[in-house]
Amino acid sequence: MPLPTIVVSESVYKKARNVFESATRFRCVMAPDDEAGLVRAIEESDAAHAILGHQKYQDALYRAFPRGRVLARFGVGHDGLDKVKATGAGLLCTNTPGTLDDSVAELTMLMIGAAARHLVEHANAMTRGEWRPILGTELRGRTLAIVGCGRIGSTLARIASAGFGMRVVGYTRASGLAHEPAHYAELTPDFARAVGAADFVSLHIAATPENVHFIDAARLAMLPPRAWLVNTARGAVVDEIALYDALHSRRIAGAALDVFDREPYEPADAAHDVRTLPNVILTPHIGSNTPDANRRMAEAALRNVAYGADGRFGEMNLLNPDVLG
Repeated sequence: MPLPTIVVSESVYKKARNVFESATRFRCVMAPDDEAGLVRAIEESDAAHAILGHQKYQDALYRAFPRGRVLARFGVGHDGLDKVKATGAGLLCTNTPGTLDDSVAELTMLMIGAAARHLVEHANAMTRGEWRPILGTELRGRTLAIVGCGRIGSTLARIASAGFGMRVVGYTRASGLAHEPAHYAELTPDFARAVGAADFVSLHIAATPENVHFIDAARLAMLPPRAWLVNTARGAVVDEIALYDALHSRRIAGAALDVFDREPYEPADAAHDVRTLPNVILTPHIGSNTPDANRRMAEAALRNVAYGADGRFGEMNLLNPDVLG
């Protein structure tokens, strides 16, 4: 009997090619990232399930499979999947929590260190043949505010507190709830209190509808002028025009961004292009892009598909449990 086919979006397939090519339970087929191309690949290969990247899928995908099939997100963020449409179509949506905590937290910590010691500015100056040392900041004793105290935020809290001696304050809507509370000096549901004394503010909240533009002009005004904003979560949680204004006016010291509202990055409008600002560090959504994290995500996505195919729903990382009703 031929193996059931899974279509894997191209950007995902290339990150973990060895895992997908060596799968024994399923035949994995690379498919375009865009929704129209993905649906064509499903039809042409008679695929039973799909493993998807972070792109947004809004319509045709949810009509491409019969009920009971799996849409497995390769990663943790799942704002690209319309869970309401998927549930209505009887499709099981999953993600891969716990597979990229270290990778994203490590990049975040590197961005904090780069901001503290002006590494980008120094490297660029040296490339131009300039010797222009800039006074830096030690991290020990500095305050890091973590917005969102789940697995990734709490991994960062451990690295920052145990490794660098930073004071970590966690903002969580439910005071006292954090993945690893021992690494926080304080947990609070009061955003202004969490960030009021911060030298760095790092975002680790999901791009749910209630979190769209969570960091707006009003909340940016609560940060001290010395603070850097770091975002390795999702671009949608930041109002990029408000952030540009805060950076341009030096209302805050700087921003380190790995994620953007539109990717590849496009400014919200030409007059608010953060690439034109000197006080930013920008990377192209690389937080989870390591061989280790990619392997773990691929393996977890394949497990989710297998559990769904076997009816082992309680073992899946199911995002839309209502579908089981």
